[in-house]
Amino acid sequence: MGLDDRLLKAVADLGWSKPTLIQEKVIPLALDGKDLLARARTGSGKTASYGIPVIQRILASKQNVREQDVRALIVVPTKELGHQVQIMMRQLTAYCSRDIRVADISSKVDLSTQRPILMEKPDVVVGTPSRVLAHLNAQNLVLRSSLEMLVVDEADLIFSFGFESDLKNLLCHLPNIYQSFLMSATFNEDVQTLKELLLHNPVILKLQGSQLPDSSQLQQYSIKCEEEDKFLLVYTLLKLCLVKGKTLLFVGTVDRCYRLKLFLEQFGIPACVLNSELPVQSRCHIIAQFNQGFYDYIIATDEQSLTETAAEPQTTAGKEKKKTQKKGGKAKDKEYGVSRGVDFQNVANVINFDFPKTVESYIHRVGRYLFLFCLCLDETNSPLKPYEFKMEQIEGFRYRCRDAMRSVTKQAVKEARLKEIKQELLNSEKLKTYFEDNPRDLQLLRHDKDLHPAVVKPHLKNVPEYLSNHNGCCREKKLSVSCQYAFTSIYADCAILGE
Repeated sequence: MGLDDRLLKAVADLGWSKPTLIQEKVIPLALDGKDLLARARTGSGKTASYGIPVIQRILASKQNVREQDVRALIVVPTKELGHQVQIMMRQLTAYCSRDIRVADISSKVDLSTQRPILMEKPDVVVGTPSRVLAHLNAQNLVLRSSLEMLVVDEADLIFSFGFESDLKNLLCHLPNIYQSFLMSATFNEDVQTLKELLLHNPVILKLQGSQLPDSSQLQQYSIKCEEEDKFLLVYTLLKLCLVKGKTLLFVGTVDRCYRLKLFLEQFGIPACVLNSELPVQSRCHIIAQFNQGFYDYIIATDEQSLTETAAEPQTTAGKEKKKTQKKGGKAKDKEYGVSRGVDFQNVANVINFDFPKTVESYIHRVGRYLFLFCLCLDETNSPLKPYEFKMEQIEGFRYRCRDAMRSVTKQAVKEARLKEIKQELLNSEKLKTYFEDNPRDLQLLRHDKDLHPAVVKPHLKNVPEYLSNHNGCCREKKLSVSCQYAFTSIYADCAILGE
């Protein structure tokens, strides 16, 4: 492909011996200056497929023009993905970091805080449309004279995350001629609209007929179960090590996120939470710790897929919507998203505790992994294969499950959320100077009454011998999930995949 030696060395350090299909197709076309619209499933290597040609073109242009300027803009729908893209770009520029600088401006800090970074004119800027537009309006960022490449990653999410007007206004600040890439896991009407806005005579690549890997890579199963059985199944699967390894558990709301966390803690199963109410720095820190092995279980909310569906019938209820927003308590981060683009490393299991409301969300939760083990409720015509599992095998654990659930009350969930907020206040860098000036407030916060989210009953942490012996057969039978990578989905009240 004629790539720079420094770039090839960085690729070798990442352990990539050969390009993926999308990288093989996209990189030569991108280096030829073509506009591109590429669809490939989640986890196929899309970030590197545009990152490598962007870096190569900047290195080539710097041989002739030494002036420092912003030459590439990468637009992403979420802050988590922006952070992930920055990490990938810095890995690819490991041996040319003096020549190519990358800045991520996705975080919602004060514009003045990021201004010095942009004043140095980094070669590559990564950000959400709203943040990029804010800096353009504040004249912290100027692209009209220097921009050569524009990338829109996860293009099918840009409009659904509410960035349509921001992106259209952003385009007014760009030069007339630049190379554009649209990268997406699905093709929908939003992608078609973006194509007409951004691309000129593009090459269109549809690299997979199916948006999920084939049956040799992805195994999907379903089990019909009631709401209580979902908690029982997750408890037995994790506590008996029937599903091993690092696990993502997706739920639909923040309340259920903390409820499941408190439930698992009753049995001595530690888990961390990831949701839209946490500051972006905290979310990125949790993801980094998960990737480094500090946690085995992350319980993440995938609220965007649920709110999108819920919002459809509410087009005529503007006043009611405003009222509910006022009563809704803490505002949720509209730029939050973990089911798309975020690189959770060495994941062995994905448990969809609440099944997503859209096919697209389901695809992006599971498409980047190897195997899927789905537990589903009330699905009559599901394409997922039924999993041979007898609930009576774990019936002996039900009384322990009910005992734990009685401790996880609404008040316990509320106090768990308050405890999380209190911890964020104490760890906040923004409030550090405030607490230095107001030490009494810090002391009051530290010595506030202890919150007790849920009473943990010590006897639940251990599995009695008579239960483990009685259910020992589960370990040897099919329940053990012979594939080392297992994915579990449980959903309560939707019939998605058959639509």
